[in-house]
Amino acid sequence: MSSKHIPFPLVGYLRLPHVLALYPVGKSSWWRGVKEGRYPKPVKLAPRTTAWKAEDIAALLERLGDGGGK
Repeated sequence: MSSKHIPFPLVGYLRLPHVLALYPVGKSSWWRGVKEGRYPKPVKLAPRTTAWKAEDIAALLERLGDGGGK
């Protein structure tokens, strides 16, 4: 992992609004990317609660090379 600061914990879960604040795409584009395998798969925490593992989102941002841009 690079020395750049990741602006959230590396352990735990992030809900969609936080994910989209870190990786600014539209909801439809995000869900399309999840379906196509470009973005991490979500975890169902409750019947109406979906989240992503913080470490999966950190890895996605790290793959971008600058730690947070598109």
